[in-house]
Amino acid sequence: MPSRSRRTMLFVSTALFVACQGEQKAPPPPQPAKVNVCKPVQRDVKVYFEVIGETRGNTEIEIRARIDGFVESIAFEPGKLVSKGDLLYTIDPRPFEAALAQARAALAETEARAAQARQDVARYAPLVEKNAVSRQTFDTSVAVEKAAVAAVAAATAVVERAEIDLSYTRILAPEDGLIGKTEVYVGTLVSRGQNALLTRISRVDPIHARASIAERDYLAIARRIGPKDDQRRAEARAEATFELILADGTVHPHPGTLVFLDRNVDPRTGTILFEAAFQNSDRLLRPGQYARLRCQMDVVKDALLVPQRAVQEMQGAYHLMVVGADGVVAQRLVTTAERVGPLWRIATGLTADDRVLVDGLQKVRPGAKVEATVVAAEPEAGAAKGQQESK
Repeated sequence: MPSRSRRTMLFVSTALFVACQGEQKAPPPPQPAKVNVCKPVQRDVKVYFEVIGETRGNTEIEIRARIDGFVESIAFEPGKLVSKGDLLYTIDPRPFEAALAQARAALAETEARAAQARQDVARYAPLVEKNAVSRQTFDTSVAVEKAAVAAVAAATAVVERAEIDLSYTRILAPEDGLIGKTEVYVGTLVSRGQNALLTRISRVDPIHARASIAERDYLAIARRIGPKDDQRRAEARAEATFELILADGTVHPHPGTLVFLDRNVDPRTGTILFEAAFQNSDRLLRPGQYARLRCQMDVVKDALLVPQRAVQEMQGAYHLMVVGADGVVAQRLVTTAERVGPLWRIATGLTADDRVLVDGLQKVRPGAKVEATVVAAEPEAGAAKGQQESK
């Protein structure tokens, strides 16, 4: 009997517990995630193409020995400016001075023979008319005179060649420019030929920047400077200005102009070589420096820009999360263009009235409801840079 009472009490307790549980309320729905959104920035954007290249002198001169000999002195300071006609090297001149003296002596000897031959002709000429000497003797004297004159000419050429060789012992700067390090030193035996490089001189004002551009960019430039009229072509070339961005990120203060475009597109790389010239009166730029070149190709009116952090990339496709007026998140497929500072130009898939999700992308999924706070697309400090051109 007691055990039956205990079972009855247990049943009643269980029923009361279940009833109490049924009276509890369902848990409240989760609160919408708080996120930041922005309206696209709308303004005109300059479109550039950009390539990497290097600087070089507008003229690159290799200084080479033109004779064989030992370097006797070096008269320049490497890395400094030299003027046309400045002495650079002296090669031991003594062998060439001796050769010149020998050539002059040979010339004097042949001139003496020529003088004697002329005298013989002058003496025989009236005698042959009187039959005092034979015609054969006279003809022989004339031939000897001609041979002597030819010998004088040959000896004169030898002297001139010896003088030229002697002049080559003083190696002079052929142009104004910036001279590089010396490849030889005092006492070095140098010889003429392709392997006799002594140093280099570069003309650096203006300085050139050389790079290879894609065929597509070449076509865009060619169409800009394409008019056949010379004046219009010159004006178009002047408008196709380049900016030179240096290794530390600074921009060279002087714009550059196109001065050279190669004759052919390299079929292996699909690129074409070009050079732009930049004023360099302070000689800040040296040959061989890193150079990033960019040129304005177009201006996109009323372009739409969003922060780069708002753009998501998946398998080569780009997406934005946009928040509708009802607070629901939707994923939008877009086409991106060039970057403009911290922003990214959106070519298609976005309107000026859309609200783009910029923060909290990991907290939401398409179709979720959010609580959106509108923020600026770029910071106030960056607003002043709003006119920054696209890269």
